[in-house]
Amino acid sequence: MPGPMYVPAPNRTTDSHARELVAAAAIGTLFTAPDPADPLALYASTVPVLWDGDEVLLHLARANPQVRTLDASACLLVVTGPDGYVSPSYYPSKREHGRVVPTWNYSEVQLRGRATVVDGKEAVRDVVERLTGRHETPRADPWRVDDAPEPYIEQQLRAIVGVRIAITDVRAKAKWSQSRSGADVDGVLDGLAADGSPAALAEMRRANER
Repeated sequence: MPGPMYVPAPNRTTDSHARELVAAAAIGTLFTAPDPADPLALYASTVPVLWDGDEVLLHLARANPQVRTLDASACLLVVTGPDGYVSPSYYPSKREHGRVVPTWNYSEVQLRGRATVVDGKEAVRDVVERLTGRHETPRADPWRVDDAPEPYIEQQLRAIVGVRIAITDVRAKAKWSQSRSGADVDGVLDGLAADGSPAALAEMRRANER
């Protein structure tokens, strides 16, 4: 597997923030490289994720070729958080000396661990119910797996496998102009407020609390 994500000191963030980012995104990309001798034998699937304690739960289509090489394999799960383009025009320093370039601010979490395929009917159902409950419970009228006809649910469950990833390494990065001057940070905040998404603006504020 490749080395860990590069995280400069100003962009390091906390484990609790990493968990917040994963919970908010609730989806990620699962990478596996089952044959180290073949650099092109790389699998990637976008999956729903639930980070619970020291493991991540997800599921994949049984027909997905990644499943055949997944059990007990090392894997990398990448979850991206808010992001936003930063124009040089945001910086007051542009007017002072012009030595500024565009960049992209973003938050990202990389989770590494070892995967276990969950293939029993009740075990797969448990993974699905927990993933579903994560999103449905806050709703005024939450949908439950039991709401659908049982034969239909059994058919759907046979088409997927659950996956548990025992997490061994967590790397989180929050790159939000922390290395810029206070004036430039304020300029980016103003620029994102005018042009960016609310999520990006909130993440920028969190990263630069001072």
